[in-house]
Amino acid sequence: MADETNGAAAAAPEAAPAPVAMKIVNQYIRDLSFENIAAQKNLGGDLKPEVNVQVNLDANKKGDNNYEVALKLNVNAKSGEQAVFVLEIDYAGLFTIENLPDEQLHPFLMIECPRMMFPFVRQIARNTTADGGFPPLNIDNIDFMQLYRAELMRRQQEAAAEAPAN
Repeated sequence: MADETNGAAAAAPEAAPAPVAMKIVNQYIRDLSFENIAAQKNLGGDLKPEVNVQVNLDANKKGDNNYEVALKLNVNAKSGEQAVFVLEIDYAGLFTIENLPDEQLHPFLMIECPRMMFPFVRQIARNTTADGGFPPLNIDNIDFMQLYRAELMRRQQEAAAEAPAN
């Protein structure tokens, strides 16, 4: 039996795009500092400090498909106007990311990578404050998507303010 194609070449199926691949190569503490100001100043009593947590993110390309993402926490605890302790953590991860469109790379680095590193940073903060003589600090979950959106909004407002008026 002959195969009839009427001279038309059989259409080759389109290749599906390769799935996004992400691998955590390494995670590490780049810098850690804990200052127990209450002990240094001999502040006794039942201190119930108010805790302020600030988060900063950064990402850098480290070769083909490799990126270093840094999650920096700055924790200041005060009782009234008196500083009680300061905790600074600079934690980084090295990620290999493949098959991700360029327009999705920045959000991925600023949202997904820190989200994966955060439980480790939280544990470090908890252990450090407990070892420093305070109740373990349980940092609330951070919504990295909201943090990313807020930063985009801040940059847009800053650009609009700097734009010359017509």
